[in-house]
Amino acid sequence: MKADLRSLPRDELEAWVRDELGLPAWRGRQVFRWLWRPGTVSFQQMTDLGKDLRAALAEAGEIRGFTAAGEQRSADGTRKFLWRLPDGARVESVYIPEERRRTLCVSSQVGCAMGCRFCRTARMGLVRQLTPGEIAGQVLAAVERLGDAPGPVRNLVFMGMGEPLANLPALARAIRILADDLGLNFSTRRITVSTCGLPRQMLELGRSLDVGLAVSLHAPDDELRSRLMPVNRRHPLAELLEACRRYPLPRRRRITFEYLLLAGVNDAPAHARRLADLLRGLRAKVNLIPFNECPGIPFRRPSDHRVEAFRQVLLEAGLNATVRRSRGTDIAAACGQLYAEDQRTADGREKDAAAA
Repeated sequence: MKADLRSLPRDELEAWVRDELGLPAWRGRQVFRWLWRPGTVSFQQMTDLGKDLRAALAEAGEIRGFTAAGEQRSADGTRKFLWRLPDGARVESVYIPEERRRTLCVSSQVGCAMGCRFCRTARMGLVRQLTPGEIAGQVLAAVERLGDAPGPVRNLVFMGMGEPLANLPALARAIRILADDLGLNFSTRRITVSTCGLPRQMLELGRSLDVGLAVSLHAPDDELRSRLMPVNRRHPLAELLEACRRYPLPRRRRITFEYLLLAGVNDAPAHARRLADLLRGLRAKVNLIPFNECPGIPFRRPSDHRVEAFRQVLLEAGLNATVRRSRGTDIAAACGQLYAEDQRTADGREKDAAAA
């Protein structure tokens, strides 16, 4: 089987070039630069490499790409991409332009095994893990398609399909690829990894990479969190918060705790008070997310008044609390929805991405 060269961080690619092709490491650096240059699809484009070397690369390795299977554009500028992988699997990424920054939300798995009741992606189950090249490749493909966008993507959030830390080896290699200054050169300080709460993997991530951490909390007690998020039955709040306390957080950084507000479920002032108690002593900020309603998910969005009342309780307790502005609601940009919609149109009614 040919080597998937886009799944190799630069040091691994240098070793592969040396061991497989008998060439010096600097050739690997040349190849790496080409692999992550927008528009590269073939070894024949690598014109500063000799013809024999290009032929040797093509014989032993391959450039795995994927195609745009669909795109939706929101009135607010949000763009949602559906990518078809070489084996036919599909994942989504979401581009979110804001006044001061441009963010890409990236997937780490095809589907998800965590089973969160409020997430449509969870209904897919876990189809398979993504490779490092497929994770990082979403960013390259989005950069290529966003050539007409106002300003480059600067921030990456791993909050798309899947639980990133359940695919930590591939995720870590993808982040190393994305942060390499010979490639797309993203600052790790502008990369955030979100997790539903896998304590061991959280600590491993913190020891190996200087990235932002976001923890999906969504409830202030074990009984409610276990109903909403089955992962809490294996890793209850005490274990999760102990991992947060031990997380090697750089100075002047905080852990973001994401809290999805579900009307009549977890949005009462009493929930906010318990949440404030739970986070006391942690370097934390809370990102409140009013639920975006979607078919098949039995929850409702709380009123703006209810959301603000919840936030005020947190502020009075001394917490940094913000409300995430909904983006892309007119194109159902909540996690996993584009995949589900495309599956329903897989009989040929799918729109061609080029015409989107």
